[in-house]
Amino acid sequence: MDINLNNTIEKTNFDKALSVHHGKVRDSFIFDKNRAIVVSDRVSSFDFILGTIPFKGAVLNQIAAWWFKQLDELEIPHHIIDIPHPNITLAKDAKVLPIEIIVRGYLTGSTKTSSWYAYQNLDRKICGIEMPANMKKNEKFPEYLITPTTKPTEIGQHDENISEDDVINQGHLKGLTDKYTPEELWEKARNYALIMFAHGQKVAAEHGLILVDTKYEMGIDEDGELIVIDEVHTPDSSRYWIAETYNQRLSDGLEPQSLDKEFVRQMIVEAGYDIDSDEDPAQYLNDDIRINAAKKYLDLFEKMTGEPFKVDEEKSIEEVLEEISIENKI
Repeated sequence: MDINLNNTIEKTNFDKALSVHHGKVRDSFIFDKNRAIVVSDRVSSFDFILGTIPFKGAVLNQIAAWWFKQLDELEIPHHIIDIPHPNITLAKDAKVLPIEIIVRGYLTGSTKTSSWYAYQNLDRKICGIEMPANMKKNEKFPEYLITPTTKPTEIGQHDENISEDDVINQGHLKGLTDKYTPEELWEKARNYALIMFAHGQKVAAEHGLILVDTKYEMGIDEDGELIVIDEVHTPDSSRYWIAETYNQRLSDGLEPQSLDKEFVRQMIVEAGYDIDSDEDPAQYLNDDIRINAAKKYLDLFEKMTGEPFKVDEEKSIEEVLEEISIENKI
């Protein structure tokens, strides 16, 4: 597939929606009780928007849809209604939990919120959990770690690790639903996360991949029930390694072969970005990184789904949004 660096989706605008939210990667348009989520080609890392990667949005959207279908089999409710365009998800609107749930299976990472940074710099403690001694980078944890992070509410703010106790004690889940106490809501959310991660690792292994860690976002629907939102097990929210070469590369002290956004992070650092600095890492996203990242996104889609990646854009994003607005009588 030809990769055209000039043909990317950077930002979508549509003024007929009731409200609009432009996130780091997604542009959300509210129509009555539904939300049209346009997944752009923007890439974010280190809490900065770095630029765009060709095909990234369509790959993320379609991989997420592939995984969301499997949540039906796990009897875990989610927000998807339809996928009317390669880059668009029509979803139930939901009140978003202000906490992201990170499930970690391996000691790794390159950001300040990663388990490896905490292992080296924070006395092996992350989110109130003390990690085992004498581990080496990229080694598997004896058991999954649940490490919540707060969601930034303003531009310039960063994700921050907190403990599970702090999720409750600091009142992050208060007033979101009358159906559950904050304690019950958190228990339900963490159980959903553990079920999804175990299933994700199983499916990834069947495709020659290792699901290393991932991020889940959840929300409350109009009935007060907890549902999974945003994305599931995409290369933006998850870390994937090639299983076949993992053990040998770990023995040799090499980084595992990855098929996810971590590749971009590593290349940005190798290009000169200091994660402890306040500089903008976007200046390090060159065309070579963009092309290589696009190839990895496409490769992961085909490895994961077993299907060739296709982008059939019979209608533009704006035309699809117009149809959604008419259906919702906006």
